[in-house]
Amino acid sequence: MARSNRNVTTIPATLTRYDAIPVNMAKKRRVAGYARVSTDSDEQFTSYEAQIDYYTEFIRSHADWEFITVYTDEGITGTSTKHREGFKQMVADALAGKIDLIVTKSVSRFARNTVDSLTTIRKLKEHGTEVYFEKEAIWTFDSKGELLITIMSSLAQEESRSISENCTWGQRKRMADGKVTVPFKRFLGYDRGADGNLVINPEQAVTVKRIYTMFLQGMTPHTIAATLTEEGIPSPAGRNHWSQTSVRSILTNEKYKGDALLQKTFTVDFLTKKVKANEGELPSYYVTGNHEGIISPEVFDTVQTEIKRRKPGENRYSGVRVFSGTIYCGQCGSLYGSKVWHSNDQYRRIVWRCNHKYDHETQCGTPHCGEDELKGFFLSALGQLIDDRKDIEQAFDVIKQTVYSTDSLCRELDRTQAEIDVTAERINRAIRKNAAVAMDQDMYNQEYEALNNQYEEAKRRRREIERSIADKDERRARMEQFIAELMRQPQVVTEFDPVTYHLLIERMTIHEKGRVIVRFKNGIEIQA
Repeated sequence: MARSNRNVTTIPATLTRYDAIPVNMAKKRRVAGYARVSTDSDEQFTSYEAQIDYYTEFIRSHADWEFITVYTDEGITGTSTKHREGFKQMVADALAGKIDLIVTKSVSRFARNTVDSLTTIRKLKEHGTEVYFEKEAIWTFDSKGELLITIMSSLAQEESRSISENCTWGQRKRMADGKVTVPFKRFLGYDRGADGNLVINPEQAVTVKRIYTMFLQGMTPHTIAATLTEEGIPSPAGRNHWSQTSVRSILTNEKYKGDALLQKTFTVDFLTKKVKANEGELPSYYVTGNHEGIISPEVFDTVQTEIKRRKPGENRYSGVRVFSGTIYCGQCGSLYGSKVWHSNDQYRRIVWRCNHKYDHETQCGTPHCGEDELKGFFLSALGQLIDDRKDIEQAFDVIKQTVYSTDSLCRELDRTQAEIDVTAERINRAIRKNAAVAMDQDMYNQEYEALNNQYEEAKRRRREIERSIADKDERRARMEQFIAELMRQPQVVTEFDPVTYHLLIERMTIHEKGRVIVRFKNGIEIQA
């Protein structure tokens, strides 16, 4: 059968592909610019202003373009769109149909994250908004646009990764060299010195010392924060409100005693900028005597011990007074707490009494005590201790070489570490052999299991030895601190000092008939 002649007639498009506007209808494209600089330095600020002026004039110079605005982000990194408010507002306006074209300098200005870049461009494309990257001359509606953008975004992301690694390397090299840097604008008590190191700010140092004193007087971080806020003292960030987190940070920061622990945290991923506490994944560096301390090492260490002591439990610490958490009932073992008597008249006074005095079938027979009485008990016991301090110091010099010696533990640690190294090598040899030679898998698994058990047992012993060494070192350090504070006391002490109290005291126990036993941190108990 003869094939008939076919005729194909072209019917031209009448609507534009993305915005469905008739092709013969003259319409100006609504155009917006996007400008971003990644730091807030003066040079970048000039670039930032220049970008705004440039794109304003660039868009207005096109007769078929209608200028909308220039969206901006100043001092924001390009690795993520998460915190770029100007960028997010621009995308939202485009999706709402307010923008037909976005003009920006380059792919790297738009985003240094390939995923963010492509996701955003595809979303804009679906809603009829094109993006023009001036430096690369890429139009996203062009058929080759997405391929070029993928390549350029990947290159920009790799550049960002390289910059991040170089910066990280530089920071870690400075840490390994013991060079200390802090955010001085948010670090209370210190200014940047001429050499870049920490120099005490005398005015702010008063607040730091006061925080430590208030804590040792019995106040909690929450109460300290409330007090400083009420008095209008600026926080480390310069605000009028203090948080207990800020107070606790000051109380636990070793820089206030003149030392510095470096690389406490690290950035996990250069794209997300997620920061994680360093729990051993990377080396840390402890620098002693880096700068002049605001707080003495003895007071700082005492505060750390006090923080550990104030932990939740049956006798949960919640006091705001100097004796909180240190006075105990000799009958039931509970803490004494402060009570206010005659709170609304001229006979108002604060007394200390067993917190569970009336909680038992037979109430505790231990008496209540006034604050002046408690101060007197401490001063009486301290006077007796001072009379014997020479003997105490000499006795400590003797037992320091025996009770607190870690020589035998260190030798045992070396032997255990050698066993771990040998066992680890035997495990690796067994694995390599099994990979290279056909072996009976039951025999291999038995050998591997035995070696692995030996390895884990040796690691467990190592942890125990390390804990024992750390415990002895900590107890020796506490005793050295105690002896040093005791030797600094005058021959006759007549005034109660809350800092001295917390440096020397462990607890005071109130017994029936008013008998009081004062236990000092060196283990000596004295009846006051």
